[in-house]
Amino acid sequence: MSCPTGPLPLEPGEETVTPEELSRRDFLTGVGLAAAGYLAACTPEAREAYFAKHFLELNAEEVQLRMARLKEDHKTRYHREVTVSAAPPKPGVEFGYALDLSRCIGCRRCVYACVKENNQSRDPQVQWIRVLEMEKKGGIDFEAANPYYAHEKVPDPDHFYLPVACQQCRNPPCTRVCPVGATWQEADGIVVIDYDWCIGCRCCMAACPYGARHFNWADPVVPADELNTNLHVLGNRVRPRGVVEKCTFCIQRVREGRYPACVEICPVGARKFGNLLDTESEISRILREKRVFVLKAELKTEPKFYYFYGI
Repeated sequence: MSCPTGPLPLEPGEETVTPEELSRRDFLTGVGLAAAGYLAACTPEAREAYFAKHFLELNAEEVQLRMARLKEDHKTRYHREVTVSAAPPKPGVEFGYALDLSRCIGCRRCVYACVKENNQSRDPQVQWIRVLEMEKKGGIDFEAANPYYAHEKVPDPDHFYLPVACQQCRNPPCTRVCPVGATWQEADGIVVIDYDWCIGCRCCMAACPYGARHFNWADPVVPADELNTNLHVLGNRVRPRGVVEKCTFCIQRVREGRYPACVEICPVGARKFGNLLDTESEISRILREKRVFVLKAELKTEPKFYYFYGI
């Protein structure tokens, strides 16, 4: 049975009262009882959505209900079967990313692989990765960077390219400013968002010094035939209008032992990813052997997204 819509109904014979005649406790009790009756005919999934709790407060059964609701919602909207995971962090894992600026050619294949993998809106466009073109003679200069370059061929010999996404900071300012705790850092280092709890205030966007968070101004448009059906509840599920979203290192992939989509698609091997706690991993070797740097180090955000020149 579907859940009724519209205002909460009054019980038969119920009389209206003025605010002066009704205490706050009586009012809340009355609303609660009316809501209970109103929702009695709803499915468990609909009731879970109505009384949505913070993801970190959910027990195992409630997590299953939330995943079932998301699965049914995507099936209704896109007429496709999807899988929804809530895979938690694995012990002994802290993810890190490295990008070889000497190899990046600015082709933007990473951008569009990310859009497809993470079900980002096509209209209006939402892109979690921005590739900035900078003049070689000027070095890294964000004020002079051009994210809208449109050369017939890349790379342009007078420029280099610096892709930017969520830096997955160890000391993320975005999580500290959220007034409802809708964003936090997981044990494996991934900063996530509970899209059912986000109120769209955009405080986190103002706090992020990397411009890595994006607001959904309208209902996202994702073509049904392009929908990625392998979903994570904190990752690439289709986000609703009015919430902030961001890169999660492709949480639906990396917690299954796969690389992020942008790493796999890069045609020149500029992107590296792995476990920082594994001393034999490629990312650990890069940190040992290369001169790496992070963006805006003076802000003490301590990104786990590293840049280096390999050649």
